[in-house]
Amino acid sequence: MASPETPEGKETPAERPLIMRYAARSDVGRIRSKNDDSAYVGRHLAVVADGMGGHAGGDVASASTVLDMIHLDHDDYPDGADTILADEIQTANSLLSELVHQNPKLSGMGTTVTALLLEGRKLHFAHIGDSRAYRLRNKKFEQVSIDHTFVQRLIDEGRLRPEEAETHPHKNVLMRVLGDVDASPELDLDALDVEPGERWLLCSDGLNYVAGHVVERVFRETKDLRECAEILVNLTLEAGAPDNVTVVVLEIAEETDDDVNTAAVDVVPPAALAALDEPDSSATDKPAEGPSATKPADASPGELKAAAPDDGKVAEAGSSFSTGDPTAQKAESGDEAGTSKEPPTTTDPHLGEHLSAEVLREELASRPHELVGAAATAAETGSIPTVAGRTVARRAATVLTHKAEQDRLETEEPARRRIRWLMPAVAAVVVLGVVVGLWLGYAWTQTRYYVGEYDSRVAIFNGISQRLGPIQLSRLETVTDLRVASLPEYGQQSVRQTVPAGDLDDAQRIVENLKNYGSTSGTCPSTAPSPTPSATTSVPIPSTAAIASPTPSPVPTPCEAAK
Repeated sequence: MASPETPEGKETPAERPLIMRYAARSDVGRIRSKNDDSAYVGRHLAVVADGMGGHAGGDVASASTVLDMIHLDHDDYPDGADTILADEIQTANSLLSELVHQNPKLSGMGTTVTALLLEGRKLHFAHIGDSRAYRLRNKKFEQVSIDHTFVQRLIDEGRLRPEEAETHPHKNVLMRVLGDVDASPELDLDALDVEPGERWLLCSDGLNYVAGHVVERVFRETKDLRECAEILVNLTLEAGAPDNVTVVVLEIAEETDDDVNTAAVDVVPPAALAALDEPDSSATDKPAEGPSATKPADASPGELKAAAPDDGKVAEAGSSFSTGDPTAQKAESGDEAGTSKEPPTTTDPHLGEHLSAEVLREELASRPHELVGAAATAAETGSIPTVAGRTVARRAATVLTHKAEQDRLETEEPARRRIRWLMPAVAAVVVLGVVVGLWLGYAWTQTRYYVGEYDSRVAIFNGISQRLGPIQLSRLETVTDLRVASLPEYGQQSVRQTVPAGDLDDAQRIVENLKNYGSTSGTCPSTAPSPTPSATTSVPIPSTAAIASPTPSPVPTPCEAAK
């Protein structure tokens, strides 16, 4: 492709791609027993994670998050990197929730994340928690990230002065963090223009024990990136280092021919590693050929370091310092990967963790990088925090391209498992329907009234006179002074058999009718004449005498008695 020309006809050099030159160091500190910090930095990605939860799994949280993001370290994003970084952090958050679901002992673990992703002339920034990102550009040193802490909120609201924050009793209380507490945590996101020569410092909050002006002075004056990282960590240790401390320093630079050659170092095939491990291999008699044996000696010191037998391993006293040399790092895992076969690209959900470790090491060996802290320990020991089967299968199937499509690769649930859950679900719906029906029926009975007998007196009841097992469906509302025995026979029978009423007013009317008429209807029954027989004389009487006819003798009714 021809270079553009100026009006005078001279060619203008094309802009070279930008990359990161970097150094990183992590230390467990003077007091902590284990390192909960993790960090990764390469040509295009830098991320620092500070785990929380102590023995509950802070190291697991930071290591799984960082290792879940390392596949982003490249410069090819056909769809743009605007949302890639945020999506991957959300995916890492989902992984933490799955790990907790798989192992409840990890409940409460979480991690901060501060990450940079370089794409072209843009630097994509993502942040959550209290790890920090500083930028030195055009001689201006500034903190780009905002602490998601309780004291920072107080400062933002004007309720606390910045100088009081360091002594506040709740200075370490985080308001936002990745973990199993929020399915969609809120991230601070930004896309920043980037220039060659600007420098960035990413660090965990362990560096806060060094005064801010000291950190700025060291960062400004120390040009060598590795030396800068060393000094900052050593200053933290001299200050007592009560917490883990992790530092990543990087500089944005234009890619050179040496960088291109270094990037051309490909994955060392496992077969080649096996051949190198054999004592009688011909490689001991003649120089190795091919790119896998090539180590660029002229690479920049910020990216590569001369290989040594122990390079890239966790140092003593809890300090880890990897080299970023792909050849050296691959040699680290030669004993394991050299005796194994190439991982098959399969979606078998029962793949073991050893495969996950091999795939991860293969991915790490394919590019210059530095991995430090808990993530480095996990990668070296093979103790990769994974969700059993699912994450391992996804890693093997996609060769760590990580398309964030976990659901598409999940194994379909067996039909019998669905049936096993279907029956309890149907039973639960039936039981729920019965309970709701009974409740509605009972509620309806409490809208009804009836008149009955209580303690030999006429009484009004709320409900209905039936029972439902041990449950009485009525309760006593009112007892009157009208005795049941004072009522006529048919009135007594009506009360003892209960007289239903539509509402309370209706029941009170029935009681009044009983008092006045001895009847529930409020009308007097018709009079029933009872004939009284009279003796007819058998003595003959005159013809004019008539036979005496019986005379009716009426019985007074309750209505008449009431009158």
